[in-house]
Amino acid sequence: MAAIGSAAPKSPVNEVWARRLALGLPALVLALVLVVANQIGGILIAQDLRADYAALVDEAAAPSSGAGAPAVAPAPDTAPDERPAVDVALTLTEFGIDADVEEIPAWATVTFAVDNDGDIPHDAAVGDIGTEMIEGGGSDSFTVDAPGSGSLRIICTVPGHEAAGMVLDLPVAGDEAGDEAPDAGHGGAPSGAPAASADNADAYTGDKPPLALRDPSAAPAPDAQVHDITWTIEEKVVQVAEGIWQEVWTFEGQAPGPTLRVKVGDTVNLTLRNPDDAKVGHSIDFHASHVAWNDEMRTIDPGEELLYSFTARHAGVFMYHCGTAPTLHHIGNAMHGMIIVEPDDGLDDVDHEFFLVQHEYYLGPQGEAGDLTKMARTAAEPDLVVFNGVANQYLDNPIEVGVDERIRVWIVNNGPSVDSSFHVVGTIFDTVVKEGVALTRDNPGRWGAQAVDLAPAQGAYVEFELAEDGLYPFVTHAFNHVGAGALGLFQAGDGGPAAEGGH
Repeated sequence: MAAIGSAAPKSPVNEVWARRLALGLPALVLALVLVVANQIGGILIAQDLRADYAALVDEAAAPSSGAGAPAVAPAPDTAPDERPAVDVALTLTEFGIDADVEEIPAWATVTFAVDNDGDIPHDAAVGDIGTEMIEGGGSDSFTVDAPGSGSLRIICTVPGHEAAGMVLDLPVAGDEAGDEAPDAGHGGAPSGAPAASADNADAYTGDKPPLALRDPSAAPAPDAQVHDITWTIEEKVVQVAEGIWQEVWTFEGQAPGPTLRVKVGDTVNLTLRNPDDAKVGHSIDFHASHVAWNDEMRTIDPGEELLYSFTARHAGVFMYHCGTAPTLHHIGNAMHGMIIVEPDDGLDDVDHEFFLVQHEYYLGPQGEAGDLTKMARTAAEPDLVVFNGVANQYLDNPIEVGVDERIRVWIVNNGPSVDSSFHVVGTIFDTVVKEGVALTRDNPGRWGAQAVDLAPAQGAYVEFELAEDGLYPFVTHAFNHVGAGALGLFQAGDGGPAAEGGH
């Protein structure tokens, strides 16, 4: 028997479980702590992932100023109380506009410092605000307020210069996709209106002078050996076909200009005046002359004049035209004409002499100058091809002659771009003098010519007779141009019976 107060003996089984419990309980607690920590960590990671995903979605939905760039807030709808001030340098050339910046801040007040590095006058304008006309080597400035979006369109307002490439669009920083540049709206800039046609004649509310027919009779050469002439340039609106009005640039108000006639050995002293109210500079180039291009052919600005003096040394049918850049635009706006230089001993008398200047129109909107963009196409597509300035004028008003009468026609192709193949239906040319090469009436074998081919700036004269009463169409045998206005009629005698023909 155990003594009272002494400890009971320990069981081996109890000792094993006690040791197991002492070791297992901390491990169990640790395991529970790890599980709970893992769950909490998973929840936190998921929250972070959701936050990152939401940020990516927001960034993708916001407008961006470029790859990797932060989102750019769109410009406010109204101008701020204080606009940022920006200086921009513009350089003008023939024919372009360059800037020293690539964009303009939204709502900025922009001062453009403009240098004309070209040789001819230019200006620069945004809308109705711009510089004065700047001579080559000169400079000027102007200030405009930029909008909150879109772009600033800068143009040269000299007619034809914008179409020739003098236009620059500067985007506004913060511009939203899809915004369009505001309309330039500056006087002299293209209006955006459709090309002139009889279909929009009624909607045109500008100058509408009546259709003026040109007398094709060629006056004989004056007896004088010195010809003192004064011509004034005029920029005016004329009707070039039924219901079609265009601004043309003219010598002495005529499109084409006056036909001059002199003899070999004669001297021409032409005083050319460009009036104060002219929009652009002009000049003249006589293909019949031997003069320096940079002297008599120089451009004169509005308010100036020059003396173009030359002695005619060679016979021929020559073109003259304005040579101011872009020359294509000036010729395309009908600023050209014919000069006849006879041999010094003259020519045989004939019953009738006529002059025909073939040329083209590339129509701009009603009442505006011709479209230089159309003129500059390498594959020419004229809207009108005409004789003496007006489409089909001698179709509706035939040139009257007699049967078996001797007829001489002076013809020059002033282009500016398409060839001519002059042909009179129902007769044969027995005399042709083209660019100094002659087919004479008394040639052995009685050779004749059916047509005279003339590239731009080539001329000729032809002689023929009409054998019986009737109508004799004259055309360019490039028939895609006949329907564009290059068609007229000679009426011999009473015109013969009424009939429908194929020309």
